[in-house]
Amino acid sequence: MKHYLESTESVLKEVESSASGLTAEEAAKRLEKVGQNKLDEPPKPTLLARFIEQFKNPMIIVLIVAAVISAITGIISEGKLDADVFIIMFVVIANAVLGVYQENKAESAIEALQAMSAAQSKVYRSGEMIVIPSSELVPGDVIALEAGDNVPADCRIIEAAALKAEESALTGESVPSEKDSDILTGEEVPLGDRKNMLYMGSSIAYGRAEAVVVATGMETEMGKIAGAIANADDDETPLQKSLDQLSKILSIAVLVICVIILGINVLQMLVKEGVITLPGFLSSFMIAVSLAVAAIPEGLAAVVTVVLSIGVTNMSKRGAIIRRLTAVEALGCAQVICSDKTGTLTQNKMTVVRENTEDKELLARAMALCCDAVLNSDDTVAGEPTEAALVAYAHKCGLKKYELEAATPRVAEAPFDSMRKMMSTVHRTDNGYIQYTKGAPDEVLKNCTHMFKEGGVRIMTESDRLEILRRNKEMADQALRVLLAAYREYDELPSDTSPEGLEHDLIYIGMTGMIDPVRPEVKDAIGLCRTAGIRPVMITGDHRDTAVAIAKELGILGEGQQALTGAELSKIPDDEFNAHVEDYSVYARVQPEHKVRIVNAWRKKGMTTAMTGDGVNDAPSIKSADIGVGMGITGTDVTKNVADMVLTDDNFATIVGAVEEGRRIYDNIRKAIQFLLSSNLSEVLCILAATFFIGEGRSIFSPVHLLWINLISDCFPAIALGMEPAEQGIMSRKPRSSNSHIFSDGLGINLLWQGAVIAVLTLVSYFIGAQTSPEAGTTMAFITLCVCEMLHAWDMRSLKGSVFTMKSRNIVLIGAIALSALLTIPVLFIPSLRTMFSLEALTGANYLWAFLAGACIVPIVEIVKCFQRAADKK
Repeated sequence: MKHYLESTESVLKEVESSASGLTAEEAAKRLEKVGQNKLDEPPKPTLLARFIEQFKNPMIIVLIVAAVISAITGIISEGKLDADVFIIMFVVIANAVLGVYQENKAESAIEALQAMSAAQSKVYRSGEMIVIPSSELVPGDVIALEAGDNVPADCRIIEAAALKAEESALTGESVPSEKDSDILTGEEVPLGDRKNMLYMGSSIAYGRAEAVVVATGMETEMGKIAGAIANADDDETPLQKSLDQLSKILSIAVLVICVIILGINVLQMLVKEGVITLPGFLSSFMIAVSLAVAAIPEGLAAVVTVVLSIGVTNMSKRGAIIRRLTAVEALGCAQVICSDKTGTLTQNKMTVVRENTEDKELLARAMALCCDAVLNSDDTVAGEPTEAALVAYAHKCGLKKYELEAATPRVAEAPFDSMRKMMSTVHRTDNGYIQYTKGAPDEVLKNCTHMFKEGGVRIMTESDRLEILRRNKEMADQALRVLLAAYREYDELPSDTSPEGLEHDLIYIGMTGMIDPVRPEVKDAIGLCRTAGIRPVMITGDHRDTAVAIAKELGILGEGQQALTGAELSKIPDDEFNAHVEDYSVYARVQPEHKVRIVNAWRKKGMTTAMTGDGVNDAPSIKSADIGVGMGITGTDVTKNVADMVLTDDNFATIVGAVEEGRRIYDNIRKAIQFLLSSNLSEVLCILAATFFIGEGRSIFSPVHLLWINLISDCFPAIALGMEPAEQGIMSRKPRSSNSHIFSDGLGINLLWQGAVIAVLTLVSYFIGAQTSPEAGTTMAFITLCVCEMLHAWDMRSLKGSVFTMKSRNIVLIGAIALSALLTIPVLFIPSLRTMFSLEALTGANYLWAFLAGACIVPIVEIVKCFQRAADKK
């Protein structure tokens, strides 16, 4: 059926529905029959495919080659496979299993977040408006749409008011298309000209509509071209990209060094023996492989991914859904938070507490009819909080909205937009038509020429205007949100129902004052912002006096800081505003384009800026900010889609909590990086020392030893470091610069000297043991390096503070270190395992020395950190 060529009645009949929608039972039956309203997703790789993917890493390939060469050597020389072959392959397979597990864990976390931020739709079920996940829509559902909503399925419009839809994703047309419910004529109408249809993938740019769903999922127009659409977002964070780059640089450098080391060993063999023997060459090759294994931090990228995925899951539990991983890093260095007032700094529980009018019933009627909130049959109110408060106010006055609408149905409207700051509706009455207009007092009052006074209508004088503005200011000074209502009567329906055609020569009715209490937790959050070096800025469409009163109560408006209105901002040139943006903490009566100017001014100062928003017109400013924050409750779909983070509770305190979590995640990643790279550096130094000081084609460690240390002693503790609780005082320090490198603030220097210390301790153990035998030296060095790295992980709980004064505990890290120790002990004391690792039994004194040498890392690092803290204080 070509729904655009049929009347709404025919379409409703064809989909077996009505204007009041489906019943819940019928919708459930259809959902079971047609399936969820989702596009088919590309098939996920199987577990086997993911497992095989792990072996494409160049370093893993080198290890497999080493195992093959070791196997050939064993068969040629001894007629059997060497134990190294089994150990290397075990470690390679274990690493692949761990990689698959980490990928699945990260993917599960992302899928859980996507489910939490899934799109929802307003739908009529049995005549009642409810909100359901868009995936549960079925053909025949009647949905309500307004500016900012994404169209969740293909629909035929039943009713529209000043409707415009953004359809560029389907038609390529950049200008929003005007829509209505009229029948089209012709045989075949191009998709872009189907004025009475709305399609999945488009969004509502202006106005409102009710429409019946005619196609869902893969049956939609979007579904027909779904093969060309890729929804996956695999963007890496700047941190991940820099670490990937680091790994590539390390890989190239190590391969070059490996070739050089191999060449040196071969030359030593030629000088000593005069010939290159196969066993000698293979021994030298295994040393080069050992160096490669030692130098490449194979688990680094995986650790960072796991820490990020765990972090975003923790954020979601605190009410902040991260939609882009880049936001996690940006949150850690946030310096300015520009926040809306209503619902974010306040509770968004609007209640009318004052009115100023000559006719209370007329005011309540105007406010209730000139809004889109609805009163359900059970007397509950659904809709935007401010409008819901007006419907509740009318109900309290004895006026039920559904009865008012039945008596005076809406026939036309000029929807609200943030430029006009008002909306108008036209209703049919027994005597003709009446228009109600409500909005910001100073804006609506400009369009009033008369006023309702003492039971009649008279011309409004200048003194009347001043008195109305005085009363508006009086209410605004008490932090009330004030709306003004006016009306106009017609004998016939106006031919021009545009804002320009309706909103003039109005008759003033009165004003309502609503209170939206400040969120109790926000004041503490603002104080925490100040302590953390973060500048809070309030941006609101409310009157200046209301904004200033709340800003002072919350502590946003500090000494010497000013409030600025949108009109005043428009008069300030960009250069002048950019130079003085730090002087302003409150912006009132702003337009959407003002928000973009405010964000850009802060960013030009080099400040990492977060911006909140909910309306469709807020999308540009949210996109301009370093951290775009969408509102989960009041936010439109368009705004949420461009946001980096969505607040499930629309609460400013949640943003501050997310900043703290962002700092914790970044801190922990730095700890894991310092731990892993210093460990790898120590192994490299040991291998190099063996090449130059031991020679004879021998090394302190074989690839087996290093693989064991990297997998068991390093990987588990590194992941556990990512779960370290936030350090005390994390929100008492200034934000880091967005230009700061991961190795800044001493991390690069620290990992160099710590790696050198671990290498020295390990080499000392080796040379003590080597006095007995080379195998004893390797065993002692192995014990010392394992102990060093396990205890070094404990030291890395704080990069600068003493671990002995920390009040928090990391049970996961304790468990990871204990697990590493339990897995390593059998290798040292079970003869068969000891033989496989080419280790030997030691005397009690040597065991003790090897352990104590490894334990020395703790006091050494703690003493150096003590001196570093003293230097920082100076």
